[in-house]
Amino acid sequence: QVQLVESGGGSVQPGGSLRLSCTASGTIRSSDSISWYRQVPGRERELVATIAIGGTSSVEDSVKGRFTISRDSAKNTVYLEMNSLKPEDTAVYYCNIARWDAQYWGQGTQVTVSS
Repeated sequence: QVQLVESGGGSVQPGGSLRLSCTASGTIRSSDSISWYRQVPGRERELVATIAIGGTSSVEDSVKGRFTISRDSAKNTVYLEMNSLKPEDTAVYYCNIARWDAQYWGQGTQVTVSS
């Protein structure tokens, strides 16, 4: 079993920054990648960024150049550094581990970008 706990969400003005954290506990496998998704009510959950155990990462085009994903393996924690935030970044942000036999989600953390 794996538990994921997100934190760091909040309300910021456009152009502001936030850093989200996702701490994993339980049985973390060497093959696990951790991803950040976001969801707006009425829309499908969308992938934002992914990082593998070795540190290889990717971010979606919609946030490239503004968001950075990083990992502290010693703390089993993944971070999403979000800069130059826009109102369209408003969403609930979730972290995720997807395996061939199971998928794990955190409870989500709300990010609101508004003036």
